[in-house]
Amino acid sequence: MVTAIIVCGGKGLRAGFGFNKLLKTVDGITPFERCISAFISSGIIDEYVAVCSKDDEKSFGEICEKLNVDCVFAEGKETRSRSVLSGLSKAKGDIVVIHDGARPFVSEKLIANCVRSAENFGSGVAAIPATDTICDADDGVNITKSYREGKFFLQTPQAFNSSLLKKAFEKAGKEEVFTDESGLFAKYVSPCKLVEGEPSNKKLTFAEDFSFGGNLFAGTGFDLHKLEKGRKLILGGIEIPHDKGLLGHSDADVLLHSVMDALLSSASLRDIGYYFPDTDEKYAGISSVVLLEQTLDLIKKAGYKPKNVTAVIMAQKPKMSPFVEKIKENLANLLGLPIASVGLTCTTLEGIGIVGREEGVAVQSYVLTQKIY
Repeated sequence: MVTAIIVCGGKGLRAGFGFNKLLKTVDGITPFERCISAFISSGIIDEYVAVCSKDDEKSFGEICEKLNVDCVFAEGKETRSRSVLSGLSKAKGDIVVIHDGARPFVSEKLIANCVRSAENFGSGVAAIPATDTICDADDGVNITKSYREGKFFLQTPQAFNSSLLKKAFEKAGKEEVFTDESGLFAKYVSPCKLVEGEPSNKKLTFAEDFSFGGNLFAGTGFDLHKLEKGRKLILGGIEIPHDKGLLGHSDADVLLHSVMDALLSSASLRDIGYYFPDTDEKYAGISSVVLLEQTLDLIKKAGYKPKNVTAVIMAQKPKMSPFVEKIKENLANLLGLPIASVGLTCTTLEGIGIVGREEGVAVQSYVLTQKIY
């Protein structure tokens, strides 16, 4: 049994709202609803415990009722450690996964990875490598040491074997205060297992953090390949039955190539010919799905993630409409997007040009990416 303990005690003082920031509605939804929805979507949570003040319990309860999820409430305390312990006292799960409600962009994948680590090793703590140099300044004025290698920024979720975490709290007693549970567990049980976190899993602290729709960048891509007998026709990673396929150094998936260029352009990067040249034999016959994965790594390293994609396939033959939904579903999976964020239309060119003469297939794509760090 897995229990999610969502810590919701913040008053939003630094955000300046004058009320609990997790109840701030942005784009029609509160951070708490975004957060708990991710846990619901993960499909691995058996019990929910929300830690909040008595004053906020009704508001959080209404959100849970709207989402049709049963939630136990525990009273928030004067420190984070005491608040988590309050939630832990209500938890029935063998595994507990503790999460800050102020991190509403947590993914189902990250939740699952932390829980799986706790099941296998007793703990699973989300963390990302430090990208900035950090330092020691004991007096708050003079730097005594600076470093970056081997340093990580901790996040939540943090998942643990429930009985081991309870023992750690017992050993710590009431006097010790920890900023998160990983420090407590590491001191009194064993070193915690790191789980690769996500830069997008940011914590909402200040008012400007609540601009959920900001930092969006548009990109466009176009590709055209000739049709030739004896080749497979691959579009969006899906094989389409036809007597001809697209000619190219790779599998010539013109749709994925167009989307890849759109992703790269949105992040101000070079085109696919630059990163995957057709003069390099290692790309001969390669699946464009593999190239798309590498493209996603490139934009991730640049600090971007896809938010939306739309494309138009231009083909005289074969008729594409029977395959649209299957291609959309596969493209959504490849990009890590909900299918509602993928648009795909098809057209012929009325017999005009290389496409109209059934000599080739062309695709125009547009994407939106979000700058995540």
